[in-house]
Amino acid sequence: MVHLSRIYTRTGDAGDTALADGSRVGKTDLRLAAYADVDEANSLLGVVLAHAGLPSAVETVLLRVQQELFDVGADLSTPVVAHAAVKPLRIGQEAVNRLEAECDRFNAGLPALRSFILPGGGVAAAHLHVARAVIRRAERSTWAALEVHSATMNPLAARYLNRLSDLVFILARVVAGPDRERLWQPGQSRASITT
Repeated sequence: MVHLSRIYTRTGDAGDTALADGSRVGKTDLRLAAYADVDEANSLLGVVLAHAGLPSAVETVLLRVQQELFDVGADLSTPVVAHAAVKPLRIGQEAVNRLEAECDRFNAGLPALRSFILPGGGVAAAHLHVARAVIRRAERSTWAALEVHSATMNPLAARYLNRLSDLVFILARVVAGPDRERLWQPGQSRASITT
C-alpha cells in the first residue's frame, strides 16, 4: 500500500523525480509523460462517473478501469529488471483479454456503424469521447517511451491502453444511445447541417 503523509516533498524542484524503484530521471522523461497521460485519462473517467444516470454496468466497468489505470501507472513507473527485490505490479495479458471481452459484451447490443461518430451524444458520452482521445494519447506516449526504454518496460501496458480506448469508444456509444448518435458525413455528401 501507499502511505502519503505529506503531499509536497520538494524533491522535484531541480527538474527531476524518482521512478518507483528510486532511480532519478528528468521530469521530461518519456515514461513520466506516459503515466501523466494515463493519470489525465483516469481523471476524465472520474468526470464521467460524476454524471448521474450512467447505466450501472458502465459504471461498474469504469470503476474497475480506474483501478487498473493506477496499475498501468505503477507499471510504467517501475523499470523492468531481471531480479527485483519486490515483485512489481505489472499489467498482464489477462487484463487485455478482459477489456476485449467487455468490448464484445457492450458492442453486441449496438447498431452496426455506417460512418465515424461525431463526439457528443450527451454530456457523459461527450466526456467519454474526450477520455478516449486522451487514452489514445497515453498509448502513443507509452509507445514513444517503449522506443527508448524497451528493455525496461512492459509492452502490455501499451496494448492495454489500445484496448481501453476501444472500450471507452463503445461505452460512449452505449451511454449516448442510438437516438443521440450523429454520424460523420464527408464533405461532398453533406448537404446541410441541422441541429
